[in-house]
Amino acid sequence: MAGERYLGWNIDREKHAADLREALGGLKGPIMKVAQILSTIPDALPTEYADELAGLQADAPSMGWLFTKRRMAAELGPDWQQNFSNFNRDAVSAASLGQVHQAAGLNNQSLAIKLQYPDMHSAIDADLKQLKLLFQLYERYDSAISTSDIYDELSERLLEELDYRREAMNMHLYQIMLANEKKVQVPSHIPELSTDRLLTMNWLDGKRLMPFLDTNPDQETRNEIAKTMFRVWYVPFYYYGVIHGDPHLGNYSIADDHSINLMDFGSIRLFRPQFVAGVIELYKALRDNNRDQAVDAYERWGFVGLDNEAIDVLNMWAEFIYAPLLENRVRPIQQMRGGSAGRELAGKVHAELKRIGGIKPPREFVLTDRAAVGLGSVFMHLGAEVNWHELFHDLIDDFSVNALANRQREAASQVGLPNELLTNSLS
Repeated sequence: MAGERYLGWNIDREKHAADLREALGGLKGPIMKVAQILSTIPDALPTEYADELAGLQADAPSMGWLFTKRRMAAELGPDWQQNFSNFNRDAVSAASLGQVHQAAGLNNQSLAIKLQYPDMHSAIDADLKQLKLLFQLYERYDSAISTSDIYDELSERLLEELDYRREAMNMHLYQIMLANEKKVQVPSHIPELSTDRLLTMNWLDGKRLMPFLDTNPDQETRNEIAKTMFRVWYVPFYYYGVIHGDPHLGNYSIADDHSINLMDFGSIRLFRPQFVAGVIELYKALRDNNRDQAVDAYERWGFVGLDNEAIDVLNMWAEFIYAPLLENRVRPIQQMRGGSAGRELAGKVHAELKRIGGIKPPREFVLTDRAAVGLGSVFMHLGAEVNWHELFHDLIDDFSVNALANRQREAASQVGLPNELLTNSLS
């Protein structure tokens, strides 16, 4: 792209984009996740690249049948096929860390078999080493953001995604947290057909977002789905201090009744109740133009040593993220139905951070920001026009730190989350 722009190279963008998709799909691992995220955000990439890389969200190149047989035998033993009345040889979807096959159990129950690629721990370790080097090089010429906590957060979350027993626990946690939400389905895992690297669960029928939008649903349907998505992501956060950090388009589908099938639970994070309180306090600070309250909110998030200039710059970004929540009216997630406004603001925020000497974002900032930007992209694809202010207040008006902490401990106990794991996640 740089060669095309600055050196006058003539690039066939469609072929180049297809080659890039094939290369990234073959690499798997974290770098493929970057492509997934970029392709989710409207206008973040040229159209040719966005269209091709969007295929990586659920339809990356999969491993063949010989690979699948070897991996299944390694997880369930040489007679693994006797556990199924049918097993589809071709993967129905493939992503950055593994691929999914459809199968039928001995009772003919339709199953989803999530099988991890081999040696992914080594692949992630190698990619993280490269990322650390890139961060170090970045900080040598750009002082806008200190990356140490960001690196630690990404490292821990990526390595957690390799543990499918942990993901099964997360799945159970989401069943508890969303039990009262009638428009979402969470699968149940089949313990006897699951291991650390194999996750078997019941199959959920639905369409991915972009094929669903190709059916030209009416505005009311689009709005209904957006409202459901909002609650699916933020009921767990404001009631339990838990967030799904990966809302890219391959991690859920839309059922015939327009409810949501939530299908991936690898990128899940628990938060301190005080952090969740800080998110709400920052909203109130922006609403009331209360600088002292904003300072308190950022400190609850984990920012330290912020002066007035740093607060002003952070508020620029916060006002963009919170904007749909601050206006009590029906509106799109942002007035401009593309990513250009966010990109321009991000550039301005970056320049200001560099001018004032930079900041060090706390670890907890990473997944909350990723979820907010990712969901905003989903709502833009939907073209949703709803009262985001009302949706938000439905969740926060009765907020209590103590009540959240109690719900958090109770849910963790129900899924068997060890006390030390809960403590480590919140520290």
